[in-house]
Amino acid sequence: MHAAPTWTVGDLTVHRVDETPLPPGTGAWLLPGATAGLVRGQDWLRPDFADDAGVLRLASHSFAVRTPDGARVLVDTGIGNGKTRADPAWHDLRTGYLDRLAAAGFAPDTVDLVVLTHLHTDHVGWNTRWADGAWVPTFPRARYVTSRAERAFWAGYAMDGPRRQMFEDSVRPVEEAGLLDLVDVPAGGTNLVPGVRLLPTPGHTPGHVAVQLTSGGATALITGDCVHHPVQLPHPALGACVDIDPPRSEATRRALLASLAGTDTLLLGTHFPPPTAGRVVEEAEGYRLVPVPGR
Repeated sequence: MHAAPTWTVGDLTVHRVDETPLPPGTGAWLLPGATAGLVRGQDWLRPDFADDAGVLRLASHSFAVRTPDGARVLVDTGIGNGKTRADPAWHDLRTGYLDRLAAAGFAPDTVDLVVLTHLHTDHVGWNTRWADGAWVPTFPRARYVTSRAERAFWAGYAMDGPRRQMFEDSVRPVEEAGLLDLVDVPAGGTNLVPGVRLLPTPGHTPGHVAVQLTSGGATALITGDCVHHPVQLPHPALGACVDIDPPRSEATRRALLASLAGTDTLLLGTHFPPPTAGRVVEEAEGYRLVPVPGR
């Protein structure tokens, strides 16, 4: 088993815990405006973030953070194993995610905090695992956290069958166990534990948050789905087909990228394939990612 790549942010260590690469067709479905010609127009995307034909590469992974005071924090939990899903690429997966998580030093019963950037299927799947004929919380000692606005939105949303299924197997068991905490996230953000802060990044979903990590004067930001792929840096207007509020999603993305450009903040993309992380620099009318591979 390969060691999980890590990045150092001051006294914090961030691990990327891989679940699975996403199929080649994912990019064209998710970001329909990212045509092959547009992608090929950004030479720096190849070979890591796109292939020579202009097909985007995407992945599903979590970020696991060990804070200086010893807290183990997991950001997003992927698709999960054995789940009934409408997307064939996500249906009834059998990955070694939990083994990789444990190998990185985050065995399920040692995780203290699970941060959910939003409540979409590919971000909550490992909230639960199948045991003794039921879906039970995978991280029994952890507090699971999402924004109050996010949970409130879905509580009033007319869900289709697949989304109801996801809530039944991956959200409600955590709620019923009393492990889900809903937090208010004001415009300036809110701290969860020392070094871990939620920032409001609405649009993809109404209560979407990004996760800011700070320590020793260094900063990193975990995107969730406010940025799906590096191709959105030179083209911030590119939105995802599943954005709830496309104009707000674009405005959030533009503001976020402008705040990061030219700084030392490490951007960690929740769906960015390896090398996954980098720094944002201005280029032409947009931005570019300068990769920072993990160790």
